[in-house]
Amino acid sequence: MNMCRFLKILVRCFLCVTSLVLLLLPEVVLAQAPSDEASKSSTSQVWQVAVDGSGQFTLIQEAIEQASSGDTILIKAGTYPEDVTVHSKENLNIIGEGRDRVFITGEKRVGSLHIGKWPYGATNVMIQGLTVTQHGGLGVGIFNGSGVHLKQIHVKGMVFIQQVQGVYLEDCIIEGSETTGVAFANSTGTLVGNTIRHSDHGVAIGGNSEVTLRHNVIAHSLFEAVLITGQSKATLVQNTLVRNGGGIAFRDGTVATVRGNVIGFSAVGLSFSAQSHTTLAFNALYDNQANYLLEGTPPTPIPERAGKTDVVLAPGFVNPQEDDFRLRHDSSLLHIGDFSYLGALPPLSLSK
Repeated sequence: MNMCRFLKILVRCFLCVTSLVLLLLPEVVLAQAPSDEASKSSTSQVWQVAVDGSGQFTLIQEAIEQASSGDTILIKAGTYPEDVTVHSKENLNIIGEGRDRVFITGEKRVGSLHIGKWPYGATNVMIQGLTVTQHGGLGVGIFNGSGVHLKQIHVKGMVFIQQVQGVYLEDCIIEGSETTGVAFANSTGTLVGNTIRHSDHGVAIGGNSEVTLRHNVIAHSLFEAVLITGQSKATLVQNTLVRNGGGIAFRDGTVATVRGNVIGFSAVGLSFSAQSHTTLAFNALYDNQANYLLEGTPPTPIPERAGKTDVVLAPGFVNPQEDDFRLRHDSSLLHIGDFSYLGALPPLSLSK
């Protein structure tokens, strides 16, 4: 069995695991975030990494091992075929010259970029402006710790997050995973303004996770755009979930608030377990084979689970055939409820 298939089976097993098994996981003691005064070190340094030898280092890992709390690592354009791990670090900034110029491709390990590892976490680490290509089926693995911020990075593969508090993914492109785009296991986090596409599931939230999604576009998932399982809590506000096998699935005893989203061009808009608890408002559903279904064999329509202010309207996308899911000037999804527009992307009238 190759490593990609093994990882795919592992993730699916996690999504189905019972809360009893989750209780058996070892407790993780997270490092306390440093005080503001401690983070303002006068000795902070800037380190440069360049494959052509023009920086202090030619390998990213060498710079990480040298860096101290509060330091910044600048990565110049190039391809870095190495396994990169950040652990036991605080207030570290890793900044690439751009996600179309800096490429981490991995070497031997499953996962090209690891942030934290058992039992060592990482605290208040920011990584920005680079591309990570999956190795062995995993792109980025985040384990233990807190305050991990990924901004404007491109991940070709899965982002897996386990026992981490305060993960923040902003303006990232995550695509091409053979399993899940972003998977949360017993973690908390926020996803804002990301594009997640071409995976089995877009986002999977499991165990006792608590996750907020705002202004994300999730498209072309084989199964659901968002899968919520276990005892997790989720808040979804103004996301565009289109051309997926399903929109959102609420399994087990999950709790979710879902407002201002656009869910369309899917087999099922929203799928509920009998035990799930949901608050829905001002969601727009369009051109799904079914909008609200109760899980079962077979699943059955359950229109009473709809939000009273949900609407069934054509969104008026600019060019959905080319995945341009901005709203036209004459879209029917403008000024609905307390939203100036529904979905993740502003209409042309508000675009710069």
